[in-house]
Amino acid sequence: MKSQPLFIYLKFFIAFIIIFLVIYCTKKEDNSDAKEIGFPVLTTKEVTDITQATAVSGGVISSDGGAIIKERGVCWSRRETPTISDSKTVDGGGIGQFSSSLSDLSPETTYYVRAYATNSFATGYGAAVSFTTPVIIFKNCGDDVRFVYNGQVVTYGTVKSNGRCWLDRNLGAIRVAENAYDNFAFGHLFQWGRADDGHQVRTSSTNSNLSNTDSTGHAHFIATMQNIPYDWRSPQNDSLWQGVNGINNPCPPGWRLPTIVEWNAERQSWSSNNAAGAFNSPLKLTMGGYRHFSNGSLIDNPYGVYWSSTVSANQARYLYFYDKNALLYSTFRAFGYAVRCIKD
Repeated sequence: MKSQPLFIYLKFFIAFIIIFLVIYCTKKEDNSDAKEIGFPVLTTKEVTDITQATAVSGGVISSDGGAIIKERGVCWSRRETPTISDSKTVDGGGIGQFSSSLSDLSPETTYYVRAYATNSFATGYGAAVSFTTPVIIFKNCGDDVRFVYNGQVVTYGTVKSNGRCWLDRNLGAIRVAENAYDNFAFGHLFQWGRADDGHQVRTSSTNSNLSNTDSTGHAHFIATMQNIPYDWRSPQNDSLWQGVNGINNPCPPGWRLPTIVEWNAERQSWSSNNAAGAFNSPLKLTMGGYRHFSNGSLIDNPYGVYWSSTVSANQARYLYFYDKNALLYSTFRAFGYAVRCIKD
């Protein structure tokens, strides 16, 4: 009779062991399944069909990591390890090969691209592949021109007007003018003969120290009331903007400021000799005002004022227009006027 309680205890102990083993094995099985889900495995295809703005790549997914691939594509950046937070394509799901088209690239730029695949657990990446987009080579009017301006690489379009090829906007303009008063198309205001050293920015600071060299070494607009000829440089130099090899020519290589004769020929081709004719021409010239030589103040009255490369005694020649007329004048070189470049 005394052995009966022991038998009961033994049955409870065995039942406990069985329950424990069932629970343990179930958890182990569940954990084993969880561990089977991981990163997708894939490779990045080489980049082909590279243009100045587009390219083709893709990937090959050899393993989904234990879960269905919900999204796949390529991502790219100028950094060596792009992620899906950068530019990317979305090219369906599932494993296997896929092709991707990259767009909105910049010319003459090195990019890094990686194939990616995302399952319910994580995103896997292929190795990064680098490629460089080609340089824009100007061949015909209508092609883009890529050059360094004000310390940055920019791309401008080109247009033909009166048989000559011009840049499609003023130097420093954000876009081609949408109307004659489009402040995004006004661009910068240069003192005659100065390089694109930063002084031409409309909000640049001023000083009154004349320069005795062709390069001022600073980005200030030089305001001067120190007697005629009211030039930023003393002594003057007439060769600063003469032709494509002008000392301080701010235009792209192979381009230059127009002469006053070329501006006059352009003016005579307009539908009307005023601001309307200037804007309605292929050049879409704007009325962006100017900066005064005496203090650098911005005069934003509705005038269009454009420098030529032509000098006249101790002054320089320019094109001037407003709502009623368009004229050619000479004035002090310390004024700040717009610049439009012409192909040599």
